[in-house]
Amino acid sequence: MILVFCELKEGKIRKASLEALSEARRLSGDATVAALFVGASCAGAEEAAKYGADSIFKVEAPALGAYSSDLFAAVIAEAVKAKGGTALLGAATPLGKDVLPRVAAKLDAGYAAEVTCLAMVGPKLQAARPVYAGKAFATVDFNSEIQVASTRPNVFAAAECPKAGATETLPAPTLGFKAIVKEILAKGGGKQDLTEADVIVSGGRGLKEGENFKLLEALAEAIGGVVGASRAAVDAGWGIPHSMQVGQTGKVVSPTLYIACGISGAIQHVAGMSGSKVIVAINKDPEAPIFKLADYGIVGDLFEVVPELTKAAKALAITK
Repeated sequence: MILVFCELKEGKIRKASLEALSEARRLSGDATVAALFVGASCAGAEEAAKYGADSIFKVEAPALGAYSSDLFAAVIAEAVKAKGGTALLGAATPLGKDVLPRVAAKLDAGYAAEVTCLAMVGPKLQAARPVYAGKAFATVDFNSEIQVASTRPNVFAAAECPKAGATETLPAPTLGFKAIVKEILAKGGGKQDLTEADVIVSGGRGLKEGENFKLLEALAEAIGGVVGASRAAVDAGWGIPHSMQVGQTGKVVSPTLYIACGISGAIQHVAGMSGSKVIVAINKDPEAPIFKLADYGIVGDLFEVVPELTKAAKALAITK
């Protein structure tokens, strides 16, 4: 059995979790695929049946209303053991990247992080994942009986494949834990998470000041995207939050379209966005390293180019 740990957000399964579930279905062959949900309420979990879940397991308890690494790792590990899972997948979201290694440790299982390709070699998984800031790929084989892997968002396709989706509620945890989160005070915003965005417009030191990020916000709004930033922009004291940072020390993204504005292309930044399907670079320096990675490059002043792109995008939207 392949289990997939799925995350819910406002009663809907996160896109990255649906991608992991679809990939499990593709890999499964004759094996059973099960979606595992953990929370105070798992309403909305039934959607997993559309994406290939033969079974849907729910673990519900008030204490699971807020994420706690200790508690969630124990619950997921127990579910894998109770159901005889041989492989566990989950999306490499911030939550997934925190909890899945802990689950692997509890199961004495091998773990591959942020994989971009999966295959079954005999009864076991084989994974490929980027290394050296995306300059190479490592093939990972597992020696353990149980294999655990996290899938990089926006790499695998979320494809509908309706299955039975029989629902079963598993026992909630009763053991004592070191810590239980009572409340999370989230910073307001409501913007789409960078790791789930299909289009990202990012700015770097070339924006000169934080106020100029409004240019990128206008372009992102016109093309249905979100705004990101390089570490240089975040560290410059312009008031750009770390939550917008793309790179080795920020968020790793894999959108369909990534537009880099005023970003030179330092290796730390490239490590976070090299998996993008189409990369557009805008920079006035024709020798900027970002152009070596870009599918399309515009050598010019971003303060002239970006407004023109925004104007063209709005005009195209009107004609549609």
